[in-house]
Amino acid sequence: MENLSKKTVAILATNGFEESELREPKKALENAGADVHIVSLESGNIKGWSNGNWSNSYKVDKTLAEVNQGDYDALVLPGGQINPDVLRNDKNAVDFVKSFFENHKPVAAICHGPWLLAEADVLKGRKITSYSSIKTDMINAGANWLDEEVVVDSGLVTSRNPDDLPAFNSKLVEEVYEGKHEKQTV
Repeated sequence: MENLSKKTVAILATNGFEESELREPKKALENAGADVHIVSLESGNIKGWSNGNWSNSYKVDKTLAEVNQGDYDALVLPGGQINPDVLRNDKNAVDFVKSFFENHKPVAAICHGPWLLAEADVLKGRKITSYSSIKTDMINAGANWLDEEVVVDSGLVTSRNPDDLPAFNSKLVEEVYEGKHEKQTV
């Protein structure tokens, strides 16, 4: 297993994130030795979504205003419908996402998380997957959309839904370990 003891990873999320899509990647990264921060729009706690209902609260480690991509080796974007929809309407969140691409750092997005990638305009010519209902949005943003459990394209890791988390987490850890990818850019 890859050792991520010198790596710090941001998980960008707000209220309404799909709980398993934050909890499981966080656990996989921490088990590999990474320091993981939940970054959000506001301090305090954010509430997850699970099985069609509000779920557990998670402590926000840093606000978006307190961080920049230079603090992190990689970025994770959990899905859920509410979470990425709110974040893609926040210019600072979109700029934060885009900055990881500009600096060739690994980014992983699952389910509806790729909505943020479309908003950041980083999908042209990239191979990705996502939740099936946003397939057209991804294609319209210029992506080459594939129906696979995990798609990796030069440091960009995407998956469709919580059922894909084992494959997603495995590739996420691998890409964070590998570090910067020159083709990971806008």
